[in-house]
Amino acid sequence: MKNTALTHVHESLGAKMVPFAGYNMPVQYEGVNAEHETVRNGVGVFDVSHMGEFLLSGENALALIQKVTSNDASVLEIGRAQYSCLPNNDGGIVDDLIVYRMKEDQYLLVVNASNIDKDWDWISSHNNLGVDMKNISEDYSLLAIQGPKAVEAMQSLTSIDLSAIKYYHFEVADFAGIEHVIISATGYTGSGGFEIYCKNSDVEQVWNKVFEAGKAFGIKPVGLAARDTLRLEMGFCLYGNDINDTTSPLEAGLGWITKFTKDFTNSENLKKQKEAGVTKKLVGFELTERGIPRHDYEIVDADGNNIGIVTSGTMAPSLGKGIGMGYVKTEFSAVDSDIFIQIRNNKVAAKVVKLPFYKK
Repeated sequence: MKNTALTHVHESLGAKMVPFAGYNMPVQYEGVNAEHETVRNGVGVFDVSHMGEFLLSGENALALIQKVTSNDASVLEIGRAQYSCLPNNDGGIVDDLIVYRMKEDQYLLVVNASNIDKDWDWISSHNNLGVDMKNISEDYSLLAIQGPKAVEAMQSLTSIDLSAIKYYHFEVADFAGIEHVIISATGYTGSGGFEIYCKNSDVEQVWNKVFEAGKAFGIKPVGLAARDTLRLEMGFCLYGNDINDTTSPLEAGLGWITKFTKDFTNSENLKKQKEAGVTKKLVGFELTERGIPRHDYEIVDADGNNIGIVTSGTMAPSLGKGIGMGYVKTEFSAVDSDIFIQIRNNKVAAKVVKLPFYKK
């Protein structure tokens, strides 16, 4: 089990630690609901240093990224980031990722922790363009400082204007007494804030100063369990649950990051799938009766026939009701469609809803 550079800090704070993607990670501190509310209404900090980072450099770096990702990275200016995915050859997804344009010929790819080796091998296998690839995952830490008070709470730690960084933009600047820190307005909670990339050797200083600066704003550490409830309320996909090697980006509602203005891995087949129409779709649903949907629960119609499967589900702390995402046959995917979730022996009524679940 690998540790992040802050594992000892989490343990000293009394975090409940669990194995996640090969790392020893904090799943919760004071409790999921309290931590969830901290991020929705104030400011909370996640240690997500288990995520992977690859640096791609050279004159063909963009060409390689265009070849292996579904989105069009040619639109990225320096200081911009983009959500994308790595399609495989069989219509599924190797991983979802964020692409940052660092310099003229240099890009940072941020990938899921559980897929670091798989993604590295996949991208390397397509690198016949002489692109310089560095896997810097083991050297860098990542803190997600999330919530509506994040800008105000963190402004004293940097000389740049945090409020000027737009969504999916970033700056490389001083932060918490450290030079050349990536301050990125990304995050996966839907409540605003930043992701901070710094070297492992600097992250404890950053963590301590973040908590010092945020004290007056009620800042708290937040674990992976609340990260999951927060992202699910926004209808954001989680790799391994809602998307995987067998789900196509079009089935997953990721047509907006699948750009057929260029050729990329398996683009011809995905284009055909788009033209023919998909047979199943990822939808969001809310339970209209009491119950909590869970991953792999069956989705059925009024007669009890199987029409799909739940990929993510929870009791939404901000909404006080059971919500979930799952794949259903296309004819059941329209908003307001009545579906049922098989919870043990009970058929629990639900409705397909427009994402996100949580509206600010």
